[in-house]
Amino acid sequence: MTREATPHERLADRLANILTKLNMGCRLSVKELAEEFAVNPRTITRDFDRLSRFLNLMEDPQSKKFYLDLSHFGKIMPKDIKNFAKLSGISHLYPSLDISFLKELLDSRANQVYSAKGYAFEDAAQFSDIFKVLGNAIQNSRQVGFLYKNEPRLVQPYRLIHHHGSWYLAAVRKEKLRTYRLSHISLSASSHEYSAFQPNAEILKVLEDEESIWFGQEKKEVTLSIHADVACYFKQRRLLPEQQLVKELDDGGLLVSSRISHDMQLLPLVRFWIPHVKVVNPEGMQAELENELKRYLGS
Repeated sequence: MTREATPHERLADRLANILTKLNMGCRLSVKELAEEFAVNPRTITRDFDRLSRFLNLMEDPQSKKFYLDLSHFGKIMPKDIKNFAKLSGISHLYPSLDISFLKELLDSRANQVYSAKGYAFEDAAQFSDIFKVLGNAIQNSRQVGFLYKNEPRLVQPYRLIHHHGSWYLAAVRKEKLRTYRLSHISLSASSHEYSAFQPNAEILKVLEDEESIWFGQEKKEVTLSIHADVACYFKQRRLLPEQQLVKELDDGGLLVSSRISHDMQLLPLVRFWIPHVKVVNPEGMQAELENELKRYLGS
């Protein structure tokens, strides 16, 4: 059965194949690749946009085919794949990104072995101008101004972060580290860059260490019970923020803990796993969740 094309065709599903073709000196057509992967041509165009951020891609003005600059032919290195996977938010999809695995991924037969589907992400093409302005400000450690939900903001930008399919700006405003979703940012007609600032080493460390985007908030620990029917999924990998196994129960179920800065880090996940996952502690959190669902069903 032919796979239906959607706007969220997975980037990881095409990564090894496209990079391998480029590395072999192939000239790639958007139309031909779109047919090969059964996706919209716009999806392939976005792939090339992303690839061009770290590869010297050329486009033939007549055939409109993309190819790798001769000076880079055959030179796609493991570090290139690592950077691309990290920036695209797909590095966690693979068991490892060590040298041996990356060489295997670049092999022309990789697309016969690896495939990744069901990974939704925001279309970053709409943020092209914003990426340029914010990226330049971050690299030069300069304050930047923009409209956020139509309100003016002047911030010290630190990092562009891809988190659970969406892009955010981590920036300091009024001496506090905050996050701004790019879909709510718009550029004004006036100058965007302002005075320089000295990046704070402590903030840089927070950005490296924190898994979520809820910066600067005290974390609390939540204990949850996992039914035996789904326990295997929670043992295979961490499905909850900072998940830790507390205890394996006699009936095959689990007690796990999760450390969160904001309830919204956890509650949508608990709703997804209803009725197999319940909040045990803090008291009242499960009751609040159930009451919220009752109000929803009664509306």
